[in-house]
Amino acid sequence: MFDCHVHAAPDIVPRIGEDADILHAYRESGFEGFVLKGHYESTVGRARALARHGMPVLGGVTLNQAAGGINPAAVAAALAAGGRVVWMPTADAHTQERAGLPRLCDRDARLERRVFAVPPVEPDAQPVVDLVLALIADHDAVLATGHLSGPECAWLLKRARRFGIRRVLLTHPSYTVPGLTPAEIGELAEAGGHVEITAYQLLHQPGCTAERLAEVARAAADRLVLSSDAGQPDSPSPPHALHRLIDELVAQGLDPGLLRAAASTVPARLFLT
Repeated sequence: MFDCHVHAAPDIVPRIGEDADILHAYRESGFEGFVLKGHYESTVGRARALARHGMPVLGGVTLNQAAGGINPAAVAAALAAGGRVVWMPTADAHTQERAGLPRLCDRDARLERRVFAVPPVEPDAQPVVDLVLALIADHDAVLATGHLSGPECAWLLKRARRFGIRRVLLTHPSYTVPGLTPAEIGELAEAGGHVEITAYQLLHQPGCTAERLAEVARAAADRLVLSSDAGQPDSPSPPHALHRLIDELVAQGLDPGLLRAAASTVPARLFLT
């Protein structure tokens, strides 16, 4: 199996373990590899250090305020150093602020409460987003939509095709942010996006149930990607969290083979090949 979304310490919030602890958990569970995500720093160097221990570990950069927002220089640096994924804004997306979800600026009132968006929400951002997309295309990296809204995801998918980007992951689109419906998600999958469902949603998202996630999985069809998004002290270990998600979806009548592929060959193909 291949988990394309996991968090580890060091971080600004408590995590279940440090990088090496997470690597050990995946190795003990027979995983092929994983993608290390951080909301506030590039994980490229950390992933590179972990990969020396014989397991594929990938990193990238998230375009929040700590990276300068939608900042081509941060993207160029991360990808040139071996990064495999660029996440659009998450904690500093306009959707996050509107939903009242945690942000770095909540921890220190001296920090500016900036938010970031792309067209059609912020039309003036197109030139800088286009440069970010060009860099992603140059490196054949993964574009992940972060916490951006449905219209922004649709715009990014269309724009990504124009730049020749082959790898687009819709970051947990049924999560609180952006909170898309199965029908909306199905349209984005048909437009070329891979659809992520995370164990974090099952474990922590208010109002989320396995039944609702199963509807999303059916809308995604063969473009489904399952990940843990784990690393929280009150979550199971990331491998166990991902296995639990699969078991819960199997119990909803979904094809076990499709689900196993969504947690192994599909994300591995998206990130590794």
